[in-house]
Amino acid sequence: MTRKQRRLILIGSSVGVLAIAAALVLGALRDSIVFFNSPTDIVEKQTAPGTRMRIGGLVKAGSVERGENLRVSFAVTDGNHDIPVRYVGIVPDLFREGQGVVAEGKLEAGGTFVADMVLAKHDENYMPREVVDALKKSGRWQEGEAGNVAK
Repeated sequence: MTRKQRRLILIGSSVGVLAIAAALVLGALRDSIVFFNSPTDIVEKQTAPGTRMRIGGLVKAGSVERGENLRVSFAVTDGNHDIPVRYVGIVPDLFREGQGVVAEGKLEAGGTFVADMVLAKHDENYMPREVVDALKKSGRWQEGEAGNVAK
């Protein structure tokens, strides 16, 4: 066997081993790769209590209740199902009814999600002020193009 053949066999076997390793890692992390689960995902998968996850959706209108010692309870909805959420802490400035939210925590036996972190999502129309100014300067800006512009 020549040096070139040995080198090609070594490279080929190395690529094969890396492919197998990547497949094993991705297979093991299949459920963890999701950025968040919707309330429908949680109901359909019948997620076990105590499972750590992220839940995402919209804060259901009329569901936000503030209590003592920074306690906040609200419901996350995706239009099909609602999941009640309890949180103790300061919620983000963008947190409000009808706004997108991602909460990280654990699901309790009664179906209530106990969050230890709450993130509010801005809408997809958000555009930094600098980008808007650059678009206006270049003549490419059209009024009404972005609904939520940073101030």
